[in-house]
Amino acid sequence: MNQMVTIPRDEYDRLLAAAEDLADLQAYDRAMADLASGKEELIPAEYVNRILGGESPVRAFRDLRGMTQAALAEASGVNRVYIAEIEGGKKAGSAATLKKLAEALHVDLDDLV
Repeated sequence: MNQMVTIPRDEYDRLLAAAEDLADLQAYDRAMADLASGKEELIPAEYVNRILGGESPVRAFRDLRGMTQAALAEASGVNRVYIAEIEGGKKAGSAATLKKLAEALHVDLDDLV
């Protein structure tokens, strides 16, 4: 059955704005729940700015976690010298290596590439 409702444009615009506001509130609630559960974390601006400024994400996240290169090497199974080369930009690191580092740093692989 094809039913149609006609409403004034102002009412349509008001309903559309209310629907967008509801979607924003639901997204906020999901984000806050993810933070509260530990599924997501807030990264301090200092570390974000370091990465945006060109510093190695591996180094920035290692510093955020309070880890030395040796501690990261032990936690990830990646050679400390290789970590230093990745942090220094001499080597990019293979996908498998970056995955090990991401797991040891408790970040997504996407955060390191």
